[in-house]
Amino acid sequence: MYAAVRRYEGVTDAAEAARIVQDGFVPLMRQVTGFVAYYWVDAGNGVMVSTSVFEDRSGADESIARAADFVRDHLASLLPNPPQVLAGEVVAAA
Repeated sequence: MYAAVRRYEGVTDAAEAARIVQDGFVPLMRQVTGFVAYYWVDAGNGVMVSTSVFEDRSGADESIARAADFVRDHLASLLPNPPQVLAGEVVAAA
């Protein structure tokens, strides 16, 4: 499995960002081949973190591209700063 983690700082409205992600982005993630799971976390203090898990690297890579497009098109005013993006192979899981 592969995961992509994106950390957003300076979030201006966490509740609205969560609503838009749930209604618009989650359905997009479910369409990516090899989708396993997606989580959107409010870490507080204007920080939100997403974690996408896929069966293979190509799904994780596609999720990163889709996230960039979705943020640009639907969340730019709520997520004004570029995310810190990390991706890699899942080497332990519960």
